[in-house]
Amino acid sequence: MSDAGLDPLALVRAVRSLPRTIANAWRRSLQFKTVVVTIGLTGLAVFVAGAYMSVSIGNDLFQSRLNQVLVDSSRAQLAAQRTFDAAQTGDAINLDSVMGSARSDIATVSSSRMITVYRVPGQDFDPAAPQDFESPGLDGQVISDDLREGVEENAEGQWWQSVGFSGSENGSPGIVVGQRFTAGSAGDYELYMGYDLSDQEETLQFVQRTLFVAGLALLALVGAVAWVVVRIVVLPIREAAETSERLAAGELEVRIDRTGDDEIATLARSFNEMADTLQSRIRELAELSLVQQRFVSDVSHELRTPLTTIRLAGDVLYDQREDFAPATARTAELLHTQVERFELLLADLLEISRYDAGSAELETEPTSIARLAEDSVEEMGDLARQHGSELLLVAPGGYTEIDVDPRRIRRIVRNLVGNAIEHGEGRSIIVSVDSSETAVALAVRDFGLGMKEEYAERVFDRFWRADPSRRRTIGGTGLGLSIAMSDTKLHGGSLDVWSRPGLGSLFRLTLPRSPGGALGISPIPSPPTDIESPSLATVDPTERRTDVTP
Repeated sequence: MSDAGLDPLALVRAVRSLPRTIANAWRRSLQFKTVVVTIGLTGLAVFVAGAYMSVSIGNDLFQSRLNQVLVDSSRAQLAAQRTFDAAQTGDAINLDSVMGSARSDIATVSSSRMITVYRVPGQDFDPAAPQDFESPGLDGQVISDDLREGVEENAEGQWWQSVGFSGSENGSPGIVVGQRFTAGSAGDYELYMGYDLSDQEETLQFVQRTLFVAGLALLALVGAVAWVVVRIVVLPIREAAETSERLAAGELEVRIDRTGDDEIATLARSFNEMADTLQSRIRELAELSLVQQRFVSDVSHELRTPLTTIRLAGDVLYDQREDFAPATARTAELLHTQVERFELLLADLLEISRYDAGSAELETEPTSIARLAEDSVEEMGDLARQHGSELLLVAPGGYTEIDVDPRRIRRIVRNLVGNAIEHGEGRSIIVSVDSSETAVALAVRDFGLGMKEEYAERVFDRFWRADPSRRRTIGGTGLGLSIAMSDTKLHGGSLDVWSRPGLGSLFRLTLPRSPGGALGISPIPSPPTDIESPSLATVDPTERRTDVTP
């Protein structure tokens, strides 16, 4: 037969994971949290009430027994005193006999077998006086000095003390009552009587056990009731949360199925009405968006024909501008420049409309980002020199080909480099390319004016400009960075910016090595490591350019 016992390692793992499991349940389950809080508060209330009742009952039992003990001991003292008063005391034998009778009377009246008698110290020695007597269990170790001192100094009244009698493991509780009586010619004696409170202790323990069991039963009942009640409330809330998640995911037709007239049903109807309104609004906005996209696309297409005619006519005038008067020649140049910018704007608007319509698609092919960056730097080198800037390429990595749309990546690089030339203040511009196991990154670093952080957060918005009064010097349309962000997202990459006033800007493009792959940490750090080295803005291109073959 095989041993079907529990695996000790599995048990240890289960015990170790218990706190984490409870913490997860507390964080995720409203029902669990409510039941735990309810049981905790109920347990606290039961504990306080039980402790109060236990203390009250214990005090009442003790006080009742104490009153009874004091009455019995007083009667026993009177009985002993009467015995001595009625006796004919003359010699020691008679006194011992009377003392024995008195002890018997005391035991009979007080119902106590623990009786101790001491002769009060300080009296004249009388050989005929009865000797001290101690009952087993009630000796000098039980009777304290304070109690004896009180009895010795006060002839009238009763003195008592709570004690623990020997005879059990922890000692049984009891009460010792002390008082004085006169034994005729023998003088005054101290009378001590012990009363066992074991019965009262057992009664109190029974009451405490009953309260404990009743408290546990009450906690279990309250927990069960709380679980059922909270479940009735939580289930509709959970259904509403799941329905909300489905609505957020685009399932606009889902609704909460709830009938009745209670508060939960009212909440469900209100939620469904809100969902209906939201669905109608989303449909209206979707239709409006489609109309806007169609309008932009149609207008862009319709403008191409007259724009082509204007472009042809403008080219004829531009080619013959040397034969015109200076003012007319300048007009032909302005017309030629603005027509080119108009064409760029139309092309950008068409591209934006494709993204808005969700019809933009990638045409991927194996491409080396480093080689593509070299071509772009070489292509825009003349434009940079016209603005007093020098384009520097640093490419320690990125030569391995990855599947991207080269036309869109080249457009991203041109937009980033053009933006750097626009705001580079005639300083050097560094284009960096590097790679890691999961990603390839390209960064464009300029040392121009830079931007505030709140401006950098909006730099990819359409037609947004940090300084509206600043004119564009290279004919940008205001859509380049927005299109660059859309191209990046289409590749599953990231495009971010770091910029500080007076320190320039760094635009970083990070692409996954494989389509849909994880980016991980970008190979190019941001913020840049040259923040404290402004000399990089004037470095010799031959020192910064690195041609590394794979």
